[in-house]
Amino acid sequence: MPRFTRHVFICTNERDPDNPKGCCAAKGGREVQARLKELVHDRGLKGKVRANAAGCLDACEHGVAVVVYPEQVWYGGVTPADVAEIVESHLEGGRPVERLRIKNYPR
Repeated sequence: MPRFTRHVFICTNERDPDNPKGCCAAKGGREVQARLKELVHDRGLKGKVRANAAGCLDACEHGVAVVVYPEQVWYGGVTPADVAEIVESHLEGGRPVERLRIKNYPR
């Protein structure tokens, strides 16, 4: 099994529509995951970066929530349009995208 330099988890959790936290699935979690997997493949990062759907990351109020390990960088409000910036800046360049970071998280 290859050793990944980064592991990315994208929340695709589903909650009841009346849940006050909301849910990442309703905010586009699957679309973010699909775009991330597409770009990881297209940019030759497959085998170096692993992008996984995740159940609850307990951050749906910030959704779509994405966390990158090993740095433990948490992103919130991620849209498919943001994914290229995350790939280029963080996954390839090692620089987290500050405008998308969830501040003071995890609590």
